[in-house]
Order: sequence, then structure tokens, then C-alpha cells
Amino acid sequence: MANTNLHGDALLRHCGLNDEGKAVEQMDPHDFHRLIAVKLVSNGYEVPPPINGNQEAEVQVMDLASDLFRRYAEQSRLLTGHLKPIDKRVQEFLNDALGPTGVTPGLPNDSINMDRYGMARKLSLPDDPNVAEFHNSENDSYKLCNGVLHNPYNDRRTTKGVFHVADYGLPIPADKIRVPLVTYAKLLEAALEPPDDLNLLPYTSKWSKPVHSMVSLMLRPLVTPEVPGMSPEKRLEVRFFVPGGCVSNLDFVESIFGNAGDPSLPENDAGLDTLHWTGTTGCVILAPHIRKLKKKDVGLPHISEATEEQKATGMCWEKGDDLYNNGTPFKITLRDKRGIMVTILADNYFGYCKKEVKTQIGLAANIFGNAEEEHAGGAIAFKSYSLGTNFYPERDYVGVNHTYAEAIKLLGDSVTVQPEGYATDKKYKTIHILPEDMQVDLNAQAATWTKNGQKQSLRILPGHEYVHPSGYKVRLEKHAASTAYKLVGTAGEGVFCHKPSTVSGGGKSEISKSLNDAVIYGAIYIGEFEDDMKCVKEILERDYSGCFKPEYAKLQARSPGRKILSTERSLGSVVKLLTPKSEYTDEHLAFIDTIPSHLRSVVFAIKRFYKPEWNGDWASHFSVDTVNGAPGHELKLDGRKLAGSYLRVGHDHVNGGWRTYKLRQDFISASKVQMEDDISASVVVPREQIKGLPDEYSCYPSLKIIQNCEWRLFQRPDDAIYPGFDTAAEADLGGECVFVSNFKPIYEEEMKDLAERVDFFEIFTDPMKKHMLRCIKEGGVQMCSAKPRIWHGQQTKNPRYLQVRPDVARPRDKHLAQLGTRLARKLSATDPCVFPVAGVISGRRNNPPDVLDGVKIQPLCVFNPIHYQETPELFIDYVCSVTGKSPSTTGAGSEGALTKGPFNAINATADLNNCLVSMIITGYGGFSSAAGYIGPNYKVDHDLSLLIPEVWCRMTAAERDPATLIKNGELEKLEDFEMDTPEGKRTVLASRLGYRITDKFVSHFFGRVFDNPAAAINEDMLKPEVQGLEVFADGVDNLVEAERKSALNYFKDGTIDYACPLLKMVLHFMAYGNYEGKSIHDPEIRSQFTREAVLKSDWYKERLVTKQKRDVALCMRNIKDLEDFMSRPGYVAEAQRLGIHEKLSQAQRHLVRVSSDSYLAELEGTIGADPITFE
Repeated sequence: MANTNLHGDALLRHCGLNDEGKAVEQMDPHDFHRLIAVKLVSNGYEVPPPINGNQEAEVQVMDLASDLFRRYAEQSRLLTGHLKPIDKRVQEFLNDALGPTGVTPGLPNDSINMDRYGMARKLSLPDDPNVAEFHNSENDSYKLCNGVLHNPYNDRRTTKGVFHVADYGLPIPADKIRVPLVTYAKLLEAALEPPDDLNLLPYTSKWSKPVHSMVSLMLRPLVTPEVPGMSPEKRLEVRFFVPGGCVSNLDFVESIFGNAGDPSLPENDAGLDTLHWTGTTGCVILAPHIRKLKKKDVGLPHISEATEEQKATGMCWEKGDDLYNNGTPFKITLRDKRGIMVTILADNYFGYCKKEVKTQIGLAANIFGNAEEEHAGGAIAFKSYSLGTNFYPERDYVGVNHTYAEAIKLLGDSVTVQPEGYATDKKYKTIHILPEDMQVDLNAQAATWTKNGQKQSLRILPGHEYVHPSGYKVRLEKHAASTAYKLVGTAGEGVFCHKPSTVSGGGKSEISKSLNDAVIYGAIYIGEFEDDMKCVKEILERDYSGCFKPEYAKLQARSPGRKILSTERSLGSVVKLLTPKSEYTDEHLAFIDTIPSHLRSVVFAIKRFYKPEWNGDWASHFSVDTVNGAPGHELKLDGRKLAGSYLRVGHDHVNGGWRTYKLRQDFISASKVQMEDDISASVVVPREQIKGLPDEYSCYPSLKIIQNCEWRLFQRPDDAIYPGFDTAAEADLGGECVFVSNFKPIYEEEMKDLAERVDFFEIFTDPMKKHMLRCIKEGGVQMCSAKPRIWHGQQTKNPRYLQVRPDVARPRDKHLAQLGTRLARKLSATDPCVFPVAGVISGRRNNPPDVLDGVKIQPLCVFNPIHYQETPELFIDYVCSVTGKSPSTTGAGSEGALTKGPFNAINATADLNNCLVSMIITGYGGFSSAAGYIGPNYKVDHDLSLLIPEVWCRMTAAERDPATLIKNGELEKLEDFEMDTPEGKRTVLASRLGYRITDKFVSHFFGRVFDNPAAAINEDMLKPEVQGLEVFADGVDNLVEAERKSALNYFKDGTIDYACPLLKMVLHFMAYGNYEGKSIHDPEIRSQFTREAVLKSDWYKERLVTKQKRDVALCMRNIKDLEDFMSRPGYVAEAQRLGIHEKLSQAQRHLVRVSSDSYLAELEGTIGADPITFE
């Protein structure tokens, strides 16, 4: 069952969300008790009457159904050995793989299955209103007034010595530990037999006859998104088995990936879901108890009989009581080319479960083909501007040829047409579509247009959106630091900024966060008041009629000579008038160059607040105070201090304060729709397969479509320990149905004490204040956002909670974005609205030289704010994915290929091959942004990560083209250079860094954000080497050495043989500095990294043939499954109910299609499938 388009009760059963993205209770607590009681009784367990509710009625229901329950239990006993379809697929794989060992454990067929969302949460705490806690060896659980708190034994996961792979099936990468197959079999056997105390189901812990049982769950995670009109979304199937005492782990994973229902029912059988199944299956068994197993008991050899590899990895024993993996957490997996993987997790920290599903998605993507699982963040950014007091439908905003009549025809019955000649959205009645001649006047608080020659008017209100037929959106918004309102305009078409392969602390999440929380408000400053106001007057009264070159002047819809303060000129128009553009004459450009940046700010402020009733007398309304007998410098309007917007760009390295710079008067942070945050599924298709795209995408011959795989995000609110600082976390944690981990359980008296501490309580935002007061009122055990748990005597640095994905939680924002885009592209309300990737900007973490606990931290601060790397250098970066010191790392080091090294189920070459082909086939430029430090002196944290989407969405597709940026001098190439050292000449391979932005880029593009961009991004930041050449050279050397070490592993374990020819070259350059004697700069080498060369290559054609063969094989398998189901005795009616005949016909038609030569041709422009996973 595909689940992207679920609504109503189906969505609620799947992930506990309603259609508005709100987490809500599944059902009345008494109804849930009945549901659980029925499930347990039908499994043969004795259930006591409920403590609350109508006990007599409950007992009557159970008595009436007792015969039915006994018959069901008897049928279950008769069917012992008959497994659910997904379990049967897993068991057959285990029997085949483990048969030679003589140890073939069977999956439990009597586990209690969580077949609807919310059941696992209910089962994780006692069925007693007077008991709010449950504790066992692995977890401490608490019932909160607004959800649940679970604190696992370990407060975080570790990646050291964790990843073990059974010696079977696919090749084992060098960074994983090889385990004898018999050892895996014995570990699995023990995993499926949890001790009674761990198998105790918390819900029943206070019953006279508690239930001890394993519990289970089925998921259907996304592997590849839908390509409308071409291919449906594809999903794998994943089965979880956990001890009853760890049922909270099932609550966790189903909250993220959704509940796929009862695996016993044929409608939930992936084998019959021929449209959406990838043909791959996963199974995860949670078994923290196996950490206590001894090495000798699981079949490992004595050290005297072990191989050198086994000695090095600890896969042998010396003493009889040596524990497997030294008793520490680990995971071990078994998989092969069939696409079935069975993993045992020997720890119940929640993150392991999520990351294992991520790993399973990655394997499914590699085997299915034309799919990638990506460790990424991303958002669609819609550029926004302050329009001041007036909006006019100027060409720069709304383009041409968009009419109201056409818009209404496109939107059809999704809107209600009003008699005055405008329309209102039916789903969100605060969204209005206005005619193409719409104008908005803030002073009149009205939008006006004409209908049949008559002027019409509509009062504009906060919280409403007024949409032009072009998709351009106008809203009324209150200034964050004053009582004034302004008009804000937002573009109809956005820019999808994709941040893949981003290291820890590299800004993966920040790309989708609003810049608003980082904006600081302060005064607008002026120099010498009298002198500056004379200059301002000259600017305001100047004749601009000749500002355009003749060839551009005739294209203007309005006269360029209209005065700055005219009501016919918007604030945005004034900003453009005083910003350098190639369309302007040399005289006008020279004039702009004479205007100091602070005066430009004053002019914009005057335009912003000017009112027509002043009749040109603007000067009397603006003043400064007299300070100590002299004119001050803070500009005031009618005696009220004006507020300007400033943005932090790092810290000052001299005094440690913030570096803040004024934003342009017309700057408003982009409207964003989050698209990714950690686990993304992507597919690459030729551009022509996506209908209705604007011309901006014409520069990309193929396009990447991405979808988030998660309903909820496992957030770490680091800043929430400071009351009032993380407003989003406080709102989330004060909401309903929360899942919280690694927070301190707070009892009534302590919560009351916290609420009475005014220096603590009053700093919180209102949602957390209300939550704390509610906690005091309701009593029991609760949590506070600023109080993480104490773990091993210290406050944990890993507080966590599940946040509903922002684009799901704010459906109106997404609806509005799609509405604007539909109108901009002239798509109907029923046409698919696809947002392909439009920019690739990875994130890199930099650090200066440092000392930690007496150990030197090597410098890695060589990148300026934005770099561009051509494919060979980009993939050197991607293979190593080196990171500097961050909150979760201690220094420079590799995070593995594409930052997902620990979570690859197979050789990293498969992911790298896919990614490399994807980048070349699409033609996306490989950019990266810096976090942490720029050089050793400029600490920027995530300030630039937040800023990059703002810059990117204000650039056109042509402006973002690397070739154009290089041609215009906005990117400069770094070259290798030599340094004199006491040991002699030293070559620094700075060319590995590719290209970096220049002052021209800053002036041109950061100038669309800042009043004075050259001060915000200065020369020292653009050229980190000027901050210290030795530190810069050391940083490059550290980077190159980390890259060398990463690449050597591919030669060590033989996986170099699985690299495609281009990746093989990259790995040779990293490890040895050359490929077959040629350098990375050799023109012959560079020519092979082009789209044309790849399309012509035999190895790329092999990828397409491989994909076709796999599609044919899956089709044939689907047909057999459908035919087998139809042939079952007694299943005629069921086959009819499920439409099996229609599915079979569809599968047979699909087989004809994918077997054809035309299908092979259709695959050109995709990434195909990597052949290695089947070798």
C-alpha cells in the first residue's frame, strides 16, 4: 500500500496525524483498551476488566466473544508454522543462507503485532491511571500530560566498532567487521529468545497475570518518489521484532515511517502491491540482551586458531568469559543480492532503529535502480521582498501574459468566484486570487482592481494572502520590532536548494530554517544630519528618465522618469533603481557608485514610510535627537525611532562580539517549504518527462526529484537548554502527543519550583510557560524543554524529540506555495506540480587549530563562504566527506562516502557510482557552503548556512550557472602553489578546493541581501590564506591526507574493482596523485567527466541494461505472485475484492513495456542501476 496521499482515518491509522498535520489521539482511551484487550485475548492471554470505564459492559463483551476468541486461538495453533507473507519471505531467506551452519532460527509467529498507529505507545506504559512510570534494564518510561518520555539505557548511539556483517552474500567493505556466518546464526537464535524480564509488556505490568511476548510491526518506507505520468512511487517492506519491554522502539519508528497495517491481510502484502513494491525486504530484530553473550558461545574461534583479520577486529576469544564486542552496543546484518536484509540491533537507543531503516532504504535503492537514498537537507525557497506601502503589478514581479480569466479556468472548482471579480480558495479561505490589474495600498488598507470598467475594492487583512494571476503573492505583515505594518511580496516560483552529503555541523537542517530568528533589529543611522539630508534630497528629486540604455528603455512598462516618492513607484522599484544593473547607462551607474551605503538605507526608509498626504514635505517628518548639544545619528520618523533589520555574520575575532550588518530595506527572508532533513529518496529523469516546467530548468537535461522519507524528524534541540532561545522546540514540546527522549523526569514539586523562579520561568515563550503550568495543575511526572536528563552524572548533550515534519505540520504554507507555482507555470488544479532540484549546495564544517584535552586539533579552515568544484574535485570531497570539529566530532576526519559511510549495507562504490552519474547526467553544479569557521579568525557557526538559500533564490538559473560565474569573474580558481619551508619546497594542493566566490560575486549577489555586502563578506573571508598562510597550507595538507587515507581503503578491500571508470580515476587521484600517469588536470581526463562522454560510454549503457533486466525480473516475480494468489483454493472472492485480475493484466502490460527496446531508450538520461550489487 502506497501512503503518500493518505487522508482522514487512513492517515490517522498510519502515522497519528490529521489532515492539518496535527498529532492527535487515535481514539478514546477506553476504546483503545478494548482494542488491546481483544488483540491480547485473541492471542490467548487473560485480560482483566478495565480499571476505569464500564467494567460490567466490558466483561459482557468479552464473555459474548469468548467462543470466537477461543476458536481464533485454536486456528492460530493449527496454523503454527504458517507465516505472514513478509515473514515467509524473510524466513525462506534465512533458511537458505543459514542452512549450511545447522542453525536456522525461526521468526516468531505469535508476536503481538502493532497493526495501527498508537497501539505501541499505549503498550509502552502501564494500564493503570495511578501509575505513570515503567522501568526495566533497557528503558525508563514516563507518562506525561502531553505525551511520553522514554530514556534508554544509553543516551546516544556510537559508531565505533558497531557495524558487523555476516560473511555471506555481497562483498563486505573495509570499514565493517566481518563475522562468521555461524556466529550470526547463533546471535540471531539468542536474539529471538529474550529473557522474561525484557519480554514483559509494560501495559500489563500491573496485571495479576502480566503478558510476556515479543511485539512486531510492519513498515513500508519510501525508496523512490513518484514521477507523475511516468512511474509511481516505490517502497520496500520492513518487519520489526522487539522484546515486549522495548515496545517504545516501535512507537518511535512508526512515528517516523508510518504503520503499514496488519501483515496477515492480503491488502497489506507487498507481493501483491505490484505498482509500488521494489521487490526488496528488510527485517530488524531488537535484542539488547545479546550484549551479554560470550564469544566462545557464538562460535568464534580461540585466538590461537583465528585469522589475522579476526584478531584485528576482535572476532576471536582469549578468555572464556570474553563478551562479544566487549559487551558494547553493535549491529550485525545478513544480506545478499536478492535484496533481503536481516539486521540484529544489540542496543535499544532509538537512533539505531531509525538509522537501520535508512540503511535498508539505501540497499533497496541500490538494488532497485535509478534511485538514491541521500543524507541531505533541503528546502524550496521563494524570494520575498518588502514592498513598503504599495504594490503595482510590475513586469519584474509578475512577468507577462497572466490573466485572471486564465487563472480561474486553471483553478476550476478549487476556488469560489466572488461577484466583485475576485476568487477565494475553497480549502483556505484566507487565500484570494485577484485580477491582473490588482494594486494594493497599505495606507488605504485596500486592494483594488477593475471589473467591467468599474473600480472594485477589498480590505486587506493580516493573515490573508492576495495572489496575482502570475502566482505572485502579497500579504500584510507587522514589523517584528515595531507597531508598523508593511506589504510583503513573494515570488510564485521557488528554488529547490538541495544540501546532500553534508557533514556533522555542516548546516543540513539550517538550510530549511527561516532567517527570521537570526535577524536583529536596531536603529537606522545617519551621518551629519544636515549634509546627509541635502544629499538625500538630491537623490529623491533627480530625473531618472535616462537611466536605461536605449535598447532597454523601450521594454519598460512604466516611465523610468517617475519620481522616487511617486505612488506609482514601489519600494522594490526604488531599490532596483539604485542598485547597479547591466541595463543602466554608464552615467547612471556612475551616479549609483557615488551614493554611500548608509544614505541608500535612508532613502529606502523615507520611501518605505512616505505618505501621499505629506505632499512632498518628507523632510519635516524625519529628524535626529540632540545629544550633548550636537545632532545625534539615529534617524527618527515623527519622533519615533526607526528600526532597521540587521543580520549576524559570525563573531568578531578581536573582541568576540557579533558582526552584524544591515539588511536591504526591501529584504524579507524567503518563504520556505522544507523538503528534506536527513533521509531523502531521489530519482533522476530526463527533463522532458516532467511537464509544465518553466524555462529556468532548460539548462538541466535531466532533473532530480526528491521526497522526504519521514513523517517526523528526530530533532536534537541543543539551544533549548536556554529558556526562550529555541522558540520552535518550546512550541513543539509544549504541544500534544509528543515523543520525548533524554529529558529529565520532573515531579510536581520540582516543576512548581521551576515555575516560581522568575529568572527562569519568565524567559520561556508562551507555549512552554503554559505547558509548565498545566503540568503543575495535572501533577504526575512531566518534562521541561530546558532540563535534559542526567546521564552518568552529567547533563546529556543529546536531548531529543520527534517533530512533525514542518511541511506536514503547516499544510497551508505548502498549499499556498503550490498554488502560486501552478499559476506561474499555468498548470491546472489537477495537474501535478513537481519541484525538481534547482541547486546543489553541500555543507562543510571548518575548524581552526586548537587543543582539546592536551591533544592538538589540526586546522581545517580553508574554504571561503561558497565554493564550486568541478566533478573530479567534487567527488574527491564526496568520497572523503571530511569534517572539522563540531558539536558531535572532535577534529578533522572522514564521515565516509557521501557522509553515510556507517550506514552502507554494501560497498560505498554503489552509492558513489550512482551519485557521480547523477551529478553528470543532470548537469547540476556542485557548490558547497562553509560552517564553523572561515579561516582561523572568523567564527561563523551556521550564519552562512542560513543565508545561502536567501542568495540562491534571488539568483536566476543563468546566474547560478558555474560557467557564467567563472566567465564574469564571480568565481576564481584556486591553483596549487609552493611554499618555502626549512625542509625545502612544499607543494600545497590548493586546486583540490576548486573555485571560490570573489568580491564581484559578493557585490552582485550578497548585495541583494545586505546594504553593504563587501563589509559583511570581506576580503579576509574571501581569501582565508591572508589570515595565516601557514594555517591555510596545513589545512589543505590535512584535507589531502584525509582524502588519501579514505581512498586507500578502496584498494585495501578490493572495492576499487566495483568503481565505475570515472570513480576509479577519482580514487587513484586521491590515493596516489595520478591515474595511469596522468594528473587530475589532464585535458583527456577532464573530457571524460562530461555528460556527452558518459552517455556514449559502454559502462553507462551497461547501467541502463542492468536496470532493464532488474525491472523485467521484478515484473515476472510480481506476475507469479499474483497468479499464485489467484490459484489458492477458496480465494476467488478475495481475489475479486482486491482487484487481482486487474493487477495481473497491468503487470503483464508492464512486462511488455519494460522488455522493449523503446524502454531501454527511455532510460537514457536516468542513472540506471549499478551492476555491482548483483555480482
